[in-house]
Amino acid sequence: MKRIMPLFLCLAAGAAAAGSWTLRPGDTPFVQAELEALPGQSFRFYDGGESLYGRDGVYSYTYSAENGGGTAWGTYRIAGDGSICVDFANGFARCDLYVRNGSRVILITEKGERFPVR
Repeated sequence: MKRIMPLFLCLAAGAAAAGSWTLRPGDTPFVQAELEALPGQSFRFYDGGESLYGRDGVYSYTYSAENGGGTAWGTYRIAGDGSICVDFANGFARCDLYVRNGSRVILITEKGERFPVR
């Protein structure tokens, strides 16, 4: 029991962190239909990077040449709070939230960073 409790607390803390998003007035998280349409879509950002959500759960982020180029690979899933969680092949993991604000689509990271989509 002593070994299970710390694991449970870590998992519970991670779930709580994934659900606390810093939204601004006008931010509307993607609705279920938009989340279900995610497989096969790509999002291009103003820094030239591009996220691709494969139909088979594979994720890739390709950096712009100005940011060193290359591609980070992983798998993604849609969390219960509507965020998109990626487990990268290098062991790193994170969740992001896509929102609409007016005519813009914006990716919000768990840290509150905002990246508008082109």
